[in-house]
Amino acid sequence: MEKVTIDDVESRMSAADVRRGLSDDLKTSDMAINYYELAPGDSFAFGYHAHVGQEEVFYIQSGSVTFETENGDVLVTGGEIVRFAPGEFQRGVNHGDERVVALALGAPRDSELDEMRRDCAECNKRTANTLEMADSGEELVTYCLECGAETGRFD
Repeated sequence: MEKVTIDDVESRMSAADVRRGLSDDLKTSDMAINYYELAPGDSFAFGYHAHVGQEEVFYIQSGSVTFETENGDVLVTGGEIVRFAPGEFQRGVNHGDERVVALALGAPRDSELDEMRRDCAECNKRTANTLEMADSGEELVTYCLECGAETGRFD
């Protein structure tokens, strides 16, 4: 058995105000577990994305999240759970005024990101993006794969 106090796990750079990866501390072998706190405007992910071979489940403890999906937007509120099949595109954003607290579970634990898409001002459309560490080592930066323009910075 493994037990973790969420507040004792260090938060990582993310598109969310707080993202604590719990998998290592819990020593999970087959499941990724992440704790999130989203301030208004924050997202679980750096962009609209899908994972190859991994299903994701989000439990929204409090607040509300709007998930952009291939079939339109889906609102998920406190006490609700949503599942995304492997390869299914999605992005959850806190469009509300209150903080969101949530758990994200993914299986299998290690999965590649199939594709991440973000709005590119240079291309004037949503394009595939890559995520890299900034030279300072203090931010993550997304870049358009079509033109190389920076599309976002996250700390």
